[in-house]
Amino acid sequence: MNTKLVESLLQVILSLSDEERSLLEERLILNSSEPSTRDLMQLAQTGGVFQFLNDEPDIYSLKDGEPI
Repeated sequence: MNTKLVESLLQVILSLSDEERSLLEERLILNSSEPSTRDLMQLAQTGGVFQFLNDEPDIYSLKDGEPI
């Protein structure tokens, strides 16, 4: 493990402005091979994948089950 390189990178990252850090984070996220949880949630919400649940009958009420 290259500890000196990691320490140098850390110092460079800490010296970045807020705008530069945001750009770095954006670039790192874009290079990720997997979508984030937030991206998946937004896709499911905007894509309408669960719209069929709006047509399902309400089969449970507050009176169902045992009180906690």
